[in-house]
Amino acid sequence: MAKRRLGPGPAPVRALPELPENRALLAHFRERATPASGPKDHALGAWQLRTHPDNREWLASLVPGHPLEGAYGVPVLAFEGVAAAVAVGVRGLLVRLPALPEDIEPGHPVPPLTDGEWRSVPPEVPGLDGTDGEARIAELVRAALLHARDLSRNRPRHSGRQG
Repeated sequence: MAKRRLGPGPAPVRALPELPENRALLAHFRERATPASGPKDHALGAWQLRTHPDNREWLASLVPGHPLEGAYGVPVLAFEGVAAAVAVGVRGLLVRLPALPEDIEPGHPVPPLTDGEWRSVPPEVPGLDGTDGEARIAELVRAALLHARDLSRNRPRHSGRQG
């Protein structure tokens, strides 16, 4: 029999907004999305959770206090709505970075996302174990959030003023 968690469950998540920066990510996960079918489903918003529940919690733990958003059942960390890190599979992680640092070997590819601006991070960093490995991965996620911040701030803004 499965253990039931006492107290409140995970905080509700808001849907990742349909921004140009999120277009490829949302299209990828939209194609694979399945609505939650009942109370026993692991769900993220209205969608069936597309990663292991522990991976969702792990992603949230990498940047404590930063809210998770959802992309068709996939947990996402974002800056001002621009996706930065995504939990995939059992313990997979995608980060939006121009490149991974040289000391990080890429994880399993997730085409077409990893063909573009997303990088797959292995669940463990070779040569680093436990707390050191988690700290290194959390550092990558924070770098991805800073990159998403830069993308957000460089987004063209429409204003009512001319000239």
